[in-house]
Amino acid sequence: MAHFVLEYSDNLGQDQNSIQTLFNALHQAAAETKLFPLKGIRSRGYCCEQYRMADGNPEHGFAHLQILLGVGRTMEEKQAAADLFFDVFTKHFSSYYDAHGMALSFEMKELEPVLKFNKNNIQDYL
Repeated sequence: MAHFVLEYSDNLGQDQNSIQTLFNALHQAAAETKLFPLKGIRSRGYCCEQYRMADGNPEHGFAHLQILLGVGRTMEEKQAAADLFFDVFTKHFSSYYDAHGMALSFEMKELEPVLKFNKNNIQDYL
């Protein structure tokens, strides 16, 4: 399991094709590591229309990539994969980064096996 979750500001000039290009590159990188079965690799992206960066300059942009992993890889394997994914991620946004204020952030988390369920009816409508 490797799930890529991308969140980015709407001012980066990203359309469906460019996001799919990034996802394709991330999937290829994941497959190249031989750590992640192809059937478990998934990506999803969220374009944020409502945000504020630092001083409010509308030229500032951001992109955050979170990668969720199943358990079972060594720290060395995870580090090598993280380095590869971060390189793909930063290269994708490099032209915007080089010309504007931009925050790029990345995190990779290994999910612990946990059973958790929620059901809530908001205290029967308060």
